[in-house]
Amino acid sequence: MSSTSANTPAGYRTNAQGHLIPEDKIKPIDQARDALVSEIVARALEERERLRAFKTQAYADIAAFVSLSAEQYRVALGGEKGNVTLLSFDGRYKVIRAMQETIAFDERLQAAKELIDICVADWTNGARAEIVVIVQDAFRVDATGKIRTGSILALRRYDIKDARWLQAMDAISDAVQVVGSKSYIRIYERDVNGKYQPISLDLAGI
Repeated sequence: MSSTSANTPAGYRTNAQGHLIPEDKIKPIDQARDALVSEIVARALEERERLRAFKTQAYADIAAFVSLSAEQYRVALGGEKGNVTLLSFDGRYKVIRAMQETIAFDERLQAAKELIDICVADWTNGARAEIVVIVQDAFRVDATGKIRTGSILALRRYDIKDARWLQAMDAISDAVQVVGSKSYIRIYERDVNGKYQPISLDLAGI
């Protein structure tokens, strides 16, 4: 594999600026570097295709097994959201299919924020100053300018009896919208201590 385009005339290489350079003008070390990078990339692309095929087949196999189990025992395998954990007979290996939903908030979040602001205004000089900080932090956006959904939802865990706060928590719940979902397959092997360690398919984790 060469990094040069198929449209490049014979005897030339295209450099990073798109200029045609005669091969005999390119230093041997630069040609060797190009050959090495091209070889590594070619193998990486092949591995990517194998991983893609493995992922597709693994999802299909798990789905087929879930269907088979449901048909045989008339019981749905997995949780409401499609999460499934499969163990080998000896317990050494574990395969998890996990579904992760992406959520956003509709306009009702603004109503919740206004109710919370009223509570915060009343509490600013009281004993609940720490709640004020937590609330202000929850509604800060992340580095990309998006609302941090986890921080907003975490507000519902606080045991606050103020009716306005409870109404705000209801508004937050009503504002949640599922806008998408992603599925993941995680594979584990049990170590000598009985703990499941992930079998990494990430180049950095191998």
